[in-house]
This record gives sequence, structure tokens and C-alpha cells, in this order.
Amino acid sequence: MLAALLWDVDGTLAETERDGHRVAFNEAFEAHGLPWRWSVERYAELLRVTGGRERLLHDMATQPDAPASPAERERLVTALHAEKNRRYGQIVERGGIALRPGVQRLMREAAAQGVQLAITTTTSRVNLDALLSARLGAAWHTQFAAAVCGEDAPARKPDPQVYLRCLDALQLDADEVLAIEDSPNGLAAACAAGIATLVTRSLNFASHSFEGALAVCDDLDQPAAPSPRLRGARAARIDLALLRQWHGAWWQEPLRA
Repeated sequence: MLAALLWDVDGTLAETERDGHRVAFNEAFEAHGLPWRWSVERYAELLRVTGGRERLLHDMATQPDAPASPAERERLVTALHAEKNRRYGQIVERGGIALRPGVQRLMREAAAQGVQLAITTTTSRVNLDALLSARLGAAWHTQFAAAVCGEDAPARKPDPQVYLRCLDALQLDADEVLAIEDSPNGLAAACAAGIATLVTRSLNFASHSFEGALAVCDDLDQPAAPSPRLRGARAARIDLALLRQWHGAWWQEPLRA
């Protein structure tokens, strides 16, 4: 039985990456007098590396004017990441980032029908709070049974740590929940934890096939294609009744192997 929906944040709840985090990173570079700028294309490449700090360190290896020593790079990363988070919060407060289509609708359906909501993200808690306070109100946390963030699960996706810790917090088994993700690393993390996963492709992964997902859609209000394993028809949009149906079929005994 489906007992909880586990939501990724960046790219899943909202298109935060291209017009939020990327812009904030570029503003942080400028504030620190650095000539580095991440284009949309470069940032899409960097999203293969999960985590903002990790992305910065990865990119520094390609910058000829980056600090030479690892200690100096770590200090610069700490300063840049803090500045980026501050500017990201300002972007969100200005109303620059909306929740993706169907997100609030599905959350309301789940709450009305006794299905718990949880957050499973490796972004920082300050970034999560900035986004959800702006979009769901200051008491957003009361709508979620658990919120596992980067501080709680330092191993980044595709490591399943964030999902395993969320299952512990909810006291549920993997076959009682469904993950909602947007990226290959997110899908891999959820699958590694044994969790069936709906993928709502974000802009940066619009052409990815996402093999192994329970179903794939462009957003929750758009048609969705279930896994061939489910042998189901394409759906007009994602709602809770459909997810319950697909989730139940996913865990039927003949399909588990």
C-alpha cells in the first residue's frame, strides 16, 4: 500500500537549477571578483555532479586562475557557496521561482487521502526553507512527515543515503513509498534504496530516457508513460489514484524479479 510520497526538490518541486542556483552562482562569482560564469549549457554539464559545493570544486579543476592548494580551494568554495545561498534566497523571495505544474495539486490530494509527504534532497536546509517558505508559507514543514536534507545525508545522490534515512524517519519500508525525481542521479539513488520512482523530467534532463522508472512525464499535469513492466496505457496526467494503481502493480509478486 502506498503510504508516502518522497519529493526531491531542485528540478522536481521547482525548476530551481537554471534560473535559480545557476544565476546565484554567477552573482557570487561576480561579488568575489571572479571572471567565471556558468552558461546554461555548462551548468547542465555540471549537474552531473550532485551538490553545489561539489560542483564548485569540480569546476575549479578547469579554471586556470583557481587557487592552487586544496585548502585555499576549500576556503573559496565555502565563501562562494554561502554567498550563492544568500543570493538564491533573494531570487526566491522576489518570486522568481514557482512550483512546477501539478505539484501542489498532488500534495493536496495526498494530504486529503492520508498519504504522507516527505522531502528527500541533498540541497541545504536553508535553500529548502527559502523555496518552500516562499511557495507554501512559513509553516511549510507542518505539511511534511520528514524532511531529509544535505546536512542529514552528506553522501550525495546517486548514493541512496538520503532515501534510506527518510525511510528510517518515516518508519516505512521501501515498498510502501514512491519517490518523485527529475534527474538520472536522483532516479539511481531511489532505485538503489529499492524505491519505485516517478520521474518528472526537468529542463536539464528533458531528453533523458530514465530506464527503470515506474513512469516518466514532463510535468505532473502532462501525459505520462508508465514503465513497459506495468503494461499500462499512457495517462493524461498524474494524480494520486493513478500512482496508487501503478505502485500496486509495480509491487505485484510476479513483477518483483
